Amino acid sequence: MSQRQEAAQEGIKSVRQGIFVNLFLAIVKAIVGIVGNSFALVADAIESGTDVLSSLIVLLGLRLASKAPDEDHPYGHGRVETLTAIIVAGTLILAAIYIAYQAIQNILKPDDESPKFYTLIVLLIVVVIKEFISRRIQHVAEHTGSTAVKGDAGHHRADAITALLAAIGISVALIGGKGYESADDWAALIASFIIVYNAYKIFRPALEEMMDKAPPPQEIEAIRNLARQVPGVLDAEKCFIRKSGFEYFIDIHIVVDSNINVKEGHHIGHAVKDYIMLHRPMVYDVLTHIEPN
Repeated sequence: MSQRQEAAQEGIKSVRQGIFVNLFLAIVKAIVGIVGNSFALVADAIESGTDVLSSLIVLLGLRLASKAPDEDHPYGHGRVETLTAIIVAGTLILAAIYIAYQAIQNILKPDDESPKFYTLIVLLIVVVIKEFISRRIQHVAEHTGSTAVKGDAGHHRADAITALLAAIGISVALIGGKGYESADDWAALIASFIIVYNAYKIFRPALEEMMDKAPPPQEIEAIRNLARQVPGVLDAEKCFIRKSGFEYFIDIHIVVDSNINVKEGHHIGHAVKDYIMLHRPMVYDVLTHIEPN
């Protein structure tokens, strides 16, 4: 199994587990929120519902991104994975807009009945579960380098935050009593802005990846230093790195002795490629350009 497929399988497994948890929590929160008169809990259920939808999109994106290169896509299908993260950010924004709109409507026409106490218990349980899932999927995202999986972890984190804010809003409504019923709706409104911020955090790196943004200078220098360790390489000059899905593509200029023949330069170029890929398993290809000293 290739590095791309292994990363995709790990990401798919974590996302699939998140889907089942989200589906269950969305149903529970929706029922308890409606029965317990808490729009903040209903809003949280809506956010979990968008989690399910976005996770399904991520799942599809990971499957497509793991496909091997073909004649029409010689660099693979990694961009699908990046595009998936952008779509996930979009679903978060749409959910935030709906939650904000409904919360404002409820604030303008407040309900005389406060949320039930048991809605607070449900939300506190949700906060713990969602934070645990978010950290677990974030760990997978860091291991695989997947932008889409990172976006899915961000989605779970957003759900944990909305649940926490909803819990605070319900607590204020319960403690404050008469006149504080809308605290629940204010919590939902504040949560919608946090959801938008989380969407931005997912969208920005995905867009940068689509635009082939270079990695940090220290990573570029690390690759150049690897090239310099290969016998026959006098120096490594230009180095361009771009990420596509789970993998990286590198273009590097290496300086060799001008007195060697073309065949020797060719062998050195291949040695540089093999050495870099040996020490950087997530690198899919290295294009070397030979420069005489």
